[in-house]
Amino acid sequence: MDRAVIDRMLDESETWAVVGLGNNPWRTAYSIAQELQERGKRIVPIHPSADGELTVLGELVYPTLADVPFPIDVVDVFRRSEAAGEFADQAVAVGAKGVWFQMGVVDEDAFRRTTEAGVPMVMDVCPSQQWFHRERRRA
Repeated sequence: MDRAVIDRMLDESETWAVVGLGNNPWRTAYSIAQELQERGKRIVPIHPSADGELTVLGELVYPTLADVPFPIDVVDVFRRSEAAGEFADQAVAVGAKGVWFQMGVVDEDAFRRTTEAGVPMVMDVCPSQQWFHRERRRA
């Protein structure tokens, strides 16, 4: 876990694509996306079942990262470890500036591919917890 990479993503990244985000407020992806918005980030829901004008938290849902018509800073992945690597590869392909694998999401091969492509990545980390710990340290 590289603290500088985490801090840079949290502080400098404005547009976060949230892979696996749907309209269920009981899911972790929803609460994290909501916190990202509260902290001034633009969220971009990514869900393969998006068809038409589906929105989540007031934002249009796109079926894939490639469908997003504007730049993405961070791709935040809420998928099982065995399915997460493909989204890291897609993030690199669309020119994202970073990849974030949530708590419990680990894929060492995807981490290697992503970082070797020059895209910073964090894995098995929750942005909400990182903000909380930073705020405690500053208090």
